[in-house]
Amino acid sequence: MKSVLNKLPGIGLAALLAIPAWLIGKAFPIVGSPVLGILFGMIVAFWRRPAFLDNGIRYTAQKLLQYSIILLGFGMNLFNIFRVGGQTLLLMAFTLTATFLTAFVAGRLLKFGGNTRTLIGVGTAICGGSAIAATAPVIHAEHEEVAHSISTIFLFNVIAAFLFPFLGHVLGMSDHNFGLWAGTAVNDTSSVVAAGYTFSNAAGNLAVIVKLTRTLMIVPVTLVLAIYTSRHAAGKSKNSYSIVRIFPWFVLGFIAAAIINTFCPLPGGAGKDLTQVGQFVIVMAMAAIGMNTNVVKLVKNGAKPILFGFICWAALSLTSLGVQYALLKG
Repeated sequence: MKSVLNKLPGIGLAALLAIPAWLIGKAFPIVGSPVLGILFGMIVAFWRRPAFLDNGIRYTAQKLLQYSIILLGFGMNLFNIFRVGGQTLLLMAFTLTATFLTAFVAGRLLKFGGNTRTLIGVGTAICGGSAIAATAPVIHAEHEEVAHSISTIFLFNVIAAFLFPFLGHVLGMSDHNFGLWAGTAVNDTSSVVAAGYTFSNAAGNLAVIVKLTRTLMIVPVTLVLAIYTSRHAAGKSKNSYSIVRIFPWFVLGFIAAAIINTFCPLPGGAGKDLTQVGQFVIVMAMAAIGMNTNVVKLVKNGAKPILFGFICWAALSLTSLGVQYALLKG
């Protein structure tokens, strides 16, 4: 009980910052609540805070973040992956592979490594902030690494929401082609919705389905990263290796929640409510991460993550277009 009480002040502060971020993000989806949460947290970080807040802020940024991913599973239907058809699965296989390979090669050429490279690569390939949130605890990413990644993904989300519909019309794309493109090449769901429905309702509907299917890739990618991290730890020290300790158990919770939502949905729209709670807790976690971020250091080291993010995003977007027109005969 004492441990819980010690955490409450920090958790409460994170929730207090998350409320305006949540409301503003809902009013302006193109910005996104998680980005505002981390921004508000970074602003608060300029002031020296009392030490009694630290435990709760740390708990929110780590454990509550994992619990929020589990809650997101109640908004997933496993059969969505079959509804989009074989063409979309082929398209995603190419785009994910191209993005991860680009992240690896570009990281080597730019001498840009570490967890930030992994987070930006996963966030670009899969689903932006949610993928970063799911991956960060698996690879033991530092708060500043998460902040770098979130801010980089946010930049290209905003660009895509405005640029993609314009380019779609310039290229004479059909609703189907644009829906596939937006669903596979735009990162966060909010920006997918903004870009898709700006183009047309039909394109928006398809883009959302493709995006949800793409989001399911969080599960295998996170598991692979967990195995890689465990082997890397074993290579450094036999004593540091523990598959039980390093395994992302919250991913199993995410899968279980998705299975429940697919085969026996909770009554009264409770699954949707739990998803909303999970999304709000993610904003709380982002605020907590922001409060533990050194803004000055973030600005000094910001150019390379942005360049790296742009290279990955360009590879993803061009691969999606190329596969559609070369292999799928779009």
